[in-house]
Amino acid sequence: MWFGNAVLSKYRTKDTETSADLGIIQTATLTLLGLIIGFTFSMAIARYDLRQTYEEAEANAIGTEFLRADLLPSKTAESIKGLLNEYLDQRIFFYSKQDQETAKQITKRTLALENAMWNELLPVARTQSTPTIALVIAGMNDVINSHGYTQAAWWNRIPTAAWWLMAAIAIAANMLVGFGARNFKRNVGLFMIFPTMISIAFFLIADIDSPRGGIIRIDPRNLIDLKNNLSSLNSSVPTRGINK
Repeated sequence: MWFGNAVLSKYRTKDTETSADLGIIQTATLTLLGLIIGFTFSMAIARYDLRQTYEEAEANAIGTEFLRADLLPSKTAESIKGLLNEYLDQRIFFYSKQDQETAKQITKRTLALENAMWNELLPVARTQSTPTIALVIAGMNDVINSHGYTQAAWWNRIPTAAWWLMAAIAIAANMLVGFGARNFKRNVGLFMIFPTMISIAFFLIADIDSPRGGIIRIDPRNLIDLKNNLSSLNSSVPTRGINK
């Protein structure tokens, strides 16, 4: 905006028709900028809602498979439940704010637990090909698939090219406002409202579009609630004693 007023305004004429044309261009550019910011914000919100949906789907898949594990032989059931509990902890850690190296370690541990759970089910599935075992296998598939869907949703971000194009339009809009300003130096504080509002809008979109950092983040409420329910369930199971 300062560049448009200090450098480009020297080429501005006092012709009435030129001023009217400048007003049309300014209005069209600002309208285009508003539409693009609105569409980009809508894209970020849609991705945020999708990540929340997949977090809920993960919690449902893990909770369902934990219940279906009781259909397995007792030894395998206990092993699967233990692995699911540890797997649930890793999924909760996945949503916490952390550095990239820690996130990679969490993903690596999650994949290892998925392989361990699958390897636990394979011997039972090969020796007992029953509808009940097939139901448990399908539940484990849902657990693994839900992790993949969540990871894909976290990778789905607003393209960098879209950010550059939106920034270019915003810069051009500010330059046009500065170019058309008559009393820029006298009302510089007033003119700074426009770039400030654009910066806040950009920050809001970037924050919503950044699932791992920023202020607005995905809270794993469903996963934490499932963890609390499983913990209370395990603590309420009575210990078997010897009847005398």
